[in-house]
Amino acid sequence: MNLFKRAWWRLRGQPGKTVMLVGLFTVICTLVLSGFLIQSAAARAAESAKNSVGAVATMQLDLNAYLDAGKGTPAGDDGQPGMIGPDADLPRALVDKLCASSVVARCNYTKDGVAAATDQVGLHQPVPPPTGQDTTGVDFFKADGVRDLNSVKDFRNGDSKIVSGSGITPDSGSDMVVIEERVAEDNDLKVGDKVKLNANVMKPDGSLTTKETDFVVSGIYRNNTADPSTYLPPMHAPSNQIYVTVDGATRLEGRKLSADGGTVQTATFTLRDPDDLDRLKADAGAAGVDPEIFPLSVNDKQYRTLVGPIGKTADFASLTVWLVAVAGTAILALIIASNLRERRKEMGILLSLGEKKPKLLGQHLVEVVACALLAIGLATAGSQFIAQGVGDHLLSGQVSAARDSPAGQGPQPDLTDPTGAALQEDAPEEVEPIDSIDIRLGAGDIGAVGATGLGIAALATLVPGIRVLRLHPRDILTKGD
Repeated sequence: MNLFKRAWWRLRGQPGKTVMLVGLFTVICTLVLSGFLIQSAAARAAESAKNSVGAVATMQLDLNAYLDAGKGTPAGDDGQPGMIGPDADLPRALVDKLCASSVVARCNYTKDGVAAATDQVGLHQPVPPPTGQDTTGVDFFKADGVRDLNSVKDFRNGDSKIVSGSGITPDSGSDMVVIEERVAEDNDLKVGDKVKLNANVMKPDGSLTTKETDFVVSGIYRNNTADPSTYLPPMHAPSNQIYVTVDGATRLEGRKLSADGGTVQTATFTLRDPDDLDRLKADAGAAGVDPEIFPLSVNDKQYRTLVGPIGKTADFASLTVWLVAVAGTAILALIIASNLRERRKEMGILLSLGEKKPKLLGQHLVEVVACALLAIGLATAGSQFIAQGVGDHLLSGQVSAARDSPAGQGPQPDLTDPTGAALQEDAPEEVEPIDSIDIRLGAGDIGAVGATGLGIAALATLVPGIRVLRLHPRDILTKGD
């Protein structure tokens, strides 16, 4: 008799066991398919996050690597300080080449510095210093060289805004300066005025002198921070913050501009994809950047913040798939083994009548596969809704845990800043983690759960079946259970 007919009659003749197998398979396939759906949704969300935020790669001088390489001038025995040489400079023109790389979505670079007041441009100091206090070393303007003023944190978040003229842009000249409104009022300055600022020039013996440097007021901005009611060193007062180009900041060091422009202190590159760092490093090497002295490091904090909770949810779903698959195979194997023991006499009679062992085993496999196919159909109908509910619940827990975790460290001091006061503020803005999951049922997911379900059915049938069919018909009929 045809093995398919025997399998069909068996399933119809034992409705209770058939329903039990279908039910067990449905539970297994539903859990497995839900896991696959959550994994697929997490992968789509991660890809979307990559495209939306990318990652920020930072390039700046590694002072320790520079000194370890034997570069610069070491400190003298007479107490003369060591000096950083011109080989520690990162030319603006070179960074501009990297900004044009195909893997860079946008870039920015900065150079921190200071400028001393002149008779024409004085500091805004509403509260004088206490009597007898030495203010040497703090009576300066904080002069930041930037590529684009709109990328500065205070201007991004609205604490500062241009009220007259224009800000610093990539096309601004090296003599452009943007000053705060209170400084402009104190010194009766307006947009277009030519002004002089004192550059701080370091002598060979390590002492500082000043050199008047010409600038033009290109813009005036307003900072929302009110004047302090007590004395504050001028260099730390928001009103004494001025902005120039990177070339301008280089001139405020008393240095002449080379054919490659000024020197960059910190360059940041927003990558189109967090995985593009190696390509950017290759572009930097081709442009002539020493990767040891000017290393590239990626800050993918935004990307990790976005996908962290949903990634953990996907990991849990993946673990669930494996546990359900292994446990389901073991449980089904035990059930099928028990059924085979109950059907020893049936198998012995069929074998004695000349039925081939592979066909007999095939009948049992057809019975289990038929139950599995029905269960896969039922799982397909309901898994999308179950996965959505389970995924939302798991994700909300991960998001809550992420928000309750301790915040990371704040801005860190920049050791290459000559004033020792600069902070790396060009970090990515804070973002909220992905808190929703979009479950979609696709042909790939159905195929995956189908392959998994049929694989479980095959293993759960063949493993116990092979053991029984190793016996001869006479052994099966004469031996007890």
